[in-house]
Amino acid sequence: MTEPTITLQRFFQRAREGQLTGVRCGKCGELAIPPRQFCPACHERAWQPVPLGGEGTIESFTVIRVAPRAFAADAPYAVAVVKLREGVSLLGRIVDIPLDKVAIGLRVRFRPLVKENRTALGFGPA
Repeated sequence: MTEPTITLQRFFQRAREGQLTGVRCGKCGELAIPPRQFCPACHERAWQPVPLGGEGTIESFTVIRVAPRAFAADAPYAVAVVKLREGVSLLGRIVDIPLDKVAIGLRVRFRPLVKENRTALGFGPA
């Protein structure tokens, strides 16, 4: 049985279960996360799901002090671009790390953030 196509909905469903899943182009080998319609390198649509370890390092971050209304109670909080060991980068919220300890190069690990019925990407201590 072949694995179902990884859509954004399936991506976030798996993330909620604690598994980060990327997609690898079957034509050129490009790795992408989150899933996309077409390969950014060769523009083909030949994706294969790839489980990712979830460990990486912070490449860039910002501290949100004035948050959108839905997240106002959470402010201040940090959001970071994290480069995973597999080489792809993605955006996620930093959790369980004091704001004064968040730094470029800090090792972090994926953890799902579930609020009500929504799942977001979070990263905490490695």
